[in-house]
Amino acid sequence: MPVIEVRDLGFRRGRRPILDAVSFDIADHELVGLIGPNGGGKTTLLQILLGVLKPQAGSVRLFGRSPEEGDGGRAQVGYVAQLKAFEPDFPARARDVVLMGTYPEVGLFRLPGRAHYRRALEALAAVGMADRAGRPVGALSGGERQRVFIAQALVSHPKVLILDEPTSGVDREGEEAVMDLLVRLRKESGLTVLLVSHNVSLIRTHTDRILCLNRELVYNGTSAGLTDAAIAQAYHAHPGSAA
Repeated sequence: MPVIEVRDLGFRRGRRPILDAVSFDIADHELVGLIGPNGGGKTTLLQILLGVLKPQAGSVRLFGRSPEEGDGGRAQVGYVAQLKAFEPDFPARARDVVLMGTYPEVGLFRLPGRAHYRRALEALAAVGMADRAGRPVGALSGGERQRVFIAQALVSHPKVLILDEPTSGVDREGEEAVMDLLVRLRKESGLTVLLVSHNVSLIRTHTDRILCLNRELVYNGTSAGLTDAAIAQAYHAHPGSAA
């Protein structure tokens, strides 16, 4: 059974098609890259996978369950949003940010317990940031900050990790470090990883498979099969579409 199963997915905003008959599977332990032009529907697809939007056509299943069945498998999915800028004097420390990932189970008006603090430190250790646990997030580099947010997603022990532009705003060395981390986490923790990126060369060298979305799923295959001609065609297939 696929971990993520998308069948004939469709979504429109008014008369404008955003996703059109999109179908794909992601198997357990796969590391899959999702690429495509701005306005190609990537954001909408992630929102549907995360249960923020409902499909208008077709279906989505996580671990064999639709979003309408309880949590639809959403509790087993960790999400890392695009990296946001932080002021240098932002008061939260790295471990505090990771602890925020426990709030859904702790509750907003309760304090995390000793076990939650232990899990936060374990998550920071998993991403190589244990020695930065007490440092303010605003004082960290872009790559270090991204590792903290990955740790925040990992603290709930998800089976699937979805990341939206995890290397955006990170320097070249940091990009490689983040991607190497995802490869290692997939291997050591058995995670299934889906990540969105505009960095095609980075996706080609670090993922098992590539999905190229431009309203329709234009490409679904290995990096070796994704030629420059195929990329050019995919990025110009539907110039009038929107995210």
